[in-house]
Amino acid sequence: MRAKTVPHVEYEILKEVLNNIPLDEVESNMVNCPVTEKRFTTAAKNVAVLIRNLMTRRQHRLPHTHNDYKQKEE
Repeated sequence: MRAKTVPHVEYEILKEVLNNIPLDEVESNMVNCPVTEKRFTTAAKNVAVLIRNLMTRRQHRLPHTHNDYKQKEE
């Protein structure tokens, strides 16, 4: 699909980051005990929530034909 608006492209980039960027290398560099493993897991979940929130805020600005389009709630 053609990039129709800046929010459309932002949404697709965020989706790509959330779904296809592995964190294995970051994890292997930062985790070396159960405490740091828990911190890493918590932080990764927090970042995923932030990205999903950013995506949700752009869904009403996607092209109406996009599978993830949702009408803005008032």
